[in-house]
Amino acid sequence: MRAVVQRVKSASVSVDGNIISSIDRGLLILVGFHRDDTDRDSDYIIRKSTEMRIFEDSNDVMNISVEDLGGDILIVSQFTLYGDARKGKRPSYSKSMPPGSAEAFYNQFIEQFEKKWGSPVKTGEFGADMDVSLINDGPITIMLDSFKEF
Repeated sequence: MRAVVQRVKSASVSVDGNIISSIDRGLLILVGFHRDDTDRDSDYIIRKSTEMRIFEDSNDVMNISVEDLGGDILIVSQFTLYGDARKGKRPSYSKSMPPGSAEAFYNQFIEQFEKKWGSPVKTGEFGADMDVSLINDGPITIMLDSFKEF
């Protein structure tokens, strides 16, 4: 599983010109699923995302997590995170989880995230053509890959 975690001042997702989710200060997490992902991969991404200390404390040191801050979380599925553009001109998505399996896995990931988080998170719309807007705070952007951890 791959995730792009961005510290944001605000973020929103629109479908067909209508905002379907928005957050204030917190994290925008773009997440892509590998065809071999399991709950172990989800647990890793959830733990790292919520516990990573990327918000400043009173001494302007990045020493606070989104969990400590009580910030918002917006999670958006993005299968292109597994795009492989090393050959040719068109990326291959052969390592991405197939759409039907990915949607079920995404829904399960959201449930696991909310259980760890203790409250609902905001989400995009799986499989939709979404417009994602954000004000990246810092900018701070961290890439996570559960495969590299195991």
